[in-house]
Amino acid sequence: MKILIAHNRYQQLGGEDVVFENESRLLALAGHQVKKLIVANDQIKSIFDKVEATLRTVDNPLGAAAIHEAIIGFTPDIIHVHNFFPLLSPAIYQVCRERDIAVVQTLHNFRPICSGSQLFRNGEICTLCLRGSSIWGVLHRCYRDSFVASAAAARMITVHKRRGTWSNSVSRYIALTNFARNIFIENGFPSDRVDVKPNFLEDPGPPSPSVNRTGILFVGRLSQEKGVQILVEAARQFGFPVRIAGTGPQMETLRQGAPSVVTFLGPIQREMVIAEMCRAVAVVLPSMWYEGFPMVIIEAFACATPVIASDLGGISEIVEDGKTGLLAASGDTMALGKQITRLLADQVLSRRLGEAARRTFLKKYTPDVNLKSLESIYAKAVSK
Repeated sequence: MKILIAHNRYQQLGGEDVVFENESRLLALAGHQVKKLIVANDQIKSIFDKVEATLRTVDNPLGAAAIHEAIIGFTPDIIHVHNFFPLLSPAIYQVCRERDIAVVQTLHNFRPICSGSQLFRNGEICTLCLRGSSIWGVLHRCYRDSFVASAAAARMITVHKRRGTWSNSVSRYIALTNFARNIFIENGFPSDRVDVKPNFLEDPGPPSPSVNRTGILFVGRLSQEKGVQILVEAARQFGFPVRIAGTGPQMETLRQGAPSVVTFLGPIQREMVIAEMCRAVAVVLPSMWYEGFPMVIIEAFACATPVIASDLGGISEIVEDGKTGLLAASGDTMALGKQITRLLADQVLSRRLGEAARRTFLKKYTPDVNLKSLESIYAKAVSK
């Protein structure tokens, strides 16, 4: 197939950017003709750029022109969109519809139904806009803590819901978990056109059985919704060693208040991440929001490392409690600390969970498995 893959890249590299690149490479290696259409948020620099991007959030003519030009030059069989916000905008769907080209949209986050995209506000899950009007996202300044930017995001949601964009202009959707699929369907997305396909990972190979595993590892953005502060407090109360890889807005606050058993590695390359995972007893994901599909989980699984995670949203689908890891109530320091100390004290349990995690990775999250799923979704999209 000839596949045009469109993506609005973030200013700071994130999981969606990685998935976009991984899937593009996977499809090309499988023999498909792949063309990437990329716009990047780092071009939004001046106040004028920000104002212009905000005003064009609903229908960006530059995004529509970019997709139109790519279609003319490439004549794709199908278009796969990852992130459209804000520079591409939903205007691209109308262009595709006018050209009668099938469109697949991956729902990496909740942007089409939530101004802040995370269903998370003030340290808690928030579903106000799902139960009522998206005006709540404006009143609470859910996007970048800006009234104007939040109003633009909320208007985008309202306008395209009223137009029926999500129902009429996208051939198929990819949700990352059943949990996310259900949320989108409950909010008006067509149930017969939302497929579930997880992310995938190139196999780094099994870890050496001779490696002496010690301590706990966190890998990710140091921000409130990730719950790192809960992990640091649990380490203080229980005294277990934690290594934290990553950076973010909470970096200095966490560093200043952390006990001596917590080590901050800062941002590290993927090779070092894999090495750290292979020598950790467990990877911890103490999230406080509805994560999409954290790559860190399948990276840990590939390294035969169990995951201790929050029992929240789609995470509990990916991490099976007592099989590939352990779950704890989100935001509960004591519950998290008890699960971590339990695993640190039980080598037999740790090894059993790790071996099951590795088997699960090989069964569900390899490139070959993902390619078959992706090609199946494309086939359904073009046969609409």
